[in-house]
Amino acid sequence: MDVLRLVFSPIEVNTYILADKSGDCAIIDCGCYDREEFEELTDLIDARKLNPVLLLNTHCHLDHIFGNRFILEKYNLGTWCHKEDEPNRKNAVNHSLLFGLSMKAPPEPAGFITDGQKLLFGETELTALHVPGHAAGSLAFYCKKDNVVFTGDALFSGSIGRTDLPGGNYETLIKSIKNKLFTLHPNTIVYPGHGESTTIDTEIRYNPYFQN
Repeated sequence: MDVLRLVFSPIEVNTYILADKSGDCAIIDCGCYDREEFEELTDLIDARKLNPVLLLNTHCHLDHIFGNRFILEKYNLGTWCHKEDEPNRKNAVNHSLLFGLSMKAPPEPAGFITDGQKLLFGETELTALHVPGHAAGSLAFYCKKDNVVFTGDALFSGSIGRTDLPGGNYETLIKSIKNKLFTLHPNTIVYPGHGESTTIDTEIRYNPYFQN
């Protein structure tokens, strides 16, 4: 599986395109803020001759769902997310105003994902891991075959997600990371919602939030 990363919006969110040899692809956290950014995404998809079949959200904070409507209109794909993050999706328009931004109301999800659920596209299987703490409905998507995990805003390189927003809880986030992410193979590559990739082993050893 190839992992392609694009960075979108003034909040600089990572949007990932997961492509396997079947030609099908999944999109995680489509953060395209405007049509120009969306064209950058579609140009890459077209250049690689990919067929988008799955749209996933690690959570529904505004920066991670800016592009959901574009994807629905272009590819007729609704997003899949965790039901507990519906309040964030429904409040995204008002939340955007706090950042001096604007957005249309995000579309209704195609469906909801539960902890441990298997998600398939092409020849690839992802496992959804519920990792609340940054948001009540935060999810990570783990591919055992390719030894990668997409952690959204739960775990970053050298840091963790903020926990002062509605639905956030510091103790819950620490527990989620320890129990759901740090139990993965140490060499698992971590692709976070913002910033550069890292590994599980690096974060266990050096992330300052876990060194006491």
